[in-house]
Amino acid sequence: MFTGIIEEVGEVQQIRMGAASCVLTVAAEKILTDVHIGDSIAVNGTCLTVCEFHAKQFSADVMPETMRRTNLGKLSPGSRVNLERAMPANGRFGGHIVSGHIDGTGTVKSLKREDNAVWVTVAADSALLRYIVEKGSVAIDGISLTVARVTAQDFAVSVIPHTGAKTTLLTRKPGDTVNLECDIVAKYVEKLAGGAGGTGGISRGFLAEHGFL
Repeated sequence: MFTGIIEEVGEVQQIRMGAASCVLTVAAEKILTDVHIGDSIAVNGTCLTVCEFHAKQFSADVMPETMRRTNLGKLSPGSRVNLERAMPANGRFGGHIVSGHIDGTGTVKSLKREDNAVWVTVAADSALLRYIVEKGSVAIDGISLTVARVTAQDFAVSVIPHTGAKTTLLTRKPGDTVNLECDIVAKYVEKLAGGAGGTGGISRGFLAEHGFL
């Protein structure tokens, strides 16, 4: 599990392509201070397993499903990526619950400065937007952000200077693809309530019968 608080920005060193997969090698420093084979590292919000590492770089296998769901297939040597180690049991919960399992991608529509902040608007499919709510949380390329506005076609976040300086978000341009992970709590609630293939079947009648209405 991750929290969406980016620890450092790494740089892609090499991409060894398979038929529909790849082995991604990323240069980093801070996150490698206590790394072990098998550890989880979020790369642009995507949970990857370390299969090899050296003093200043690590490698991870990226399977076809991950290539389809994320923007990792659009990376090239020199690309900068957001990195976060899995949260330790005694760590601070600085962001929100981030699983590292990307729901899909969005497209950057615009970046607009407002005083010390920058508004970033991202277009997304309705299947993702249903889980994105105003003042809720969303992870964009692994960054825990607060949703400030939602429409039927897109949503917007306001990015403070620290986040802009410590992540890749403000280097994005309109048309760029970003990884999106919606709040996992919303997805579980929907399924338990009977939506999205769930069988919970919670209705107004059920709530009234059990004293909630």
